Amino acid sequence: QVQLVESGGGLVQAGGSLRLSCAASGRTFSRYAMGWFRQAPGKEREFVAAISWFAGGNTYYADSVKGRFTISRDNAKNTINLQMNSLKPEDTAVYYCAAVPKVIGGREPNGYDYWGQGTQVTVSS
Repeated sequence: QVQLVESGGGLVQAGGSLRLSCAASGRTFSRYAMGWFRQAPGKEREFVAAISWFAGGNTYYADSVKGRFTISRDNAKNTINLQMNSLKPEDTAVYYCAAVPKVIGGREPNGYDYWGQGTQVTVSS
């Protein structure tokens, strides 16, 4: 089992940057595929980015964030990060970190077993 804690959210102006982090407990973090999802008020939770379980592994992005966001992981520190650049007001949401003990978790929320509590990102216009 793994516990996830997100940090790094906040308020930023359009065009700005934020870096989200997700700290994971557990000794087998390197055997978990990780993902970032977000949920805006009144909308369903949507896929943002994912990374396979080995360091420097394959990454996947939603079309809406491709070229602006970068997901990375540091297995020695049990963390993943989401670097978000050129932020837009439509990026405003609660961002969640997710984990699954598989090579890759995919783009669907039900493909992940563990979730953090979320961190709010607000982008002002």
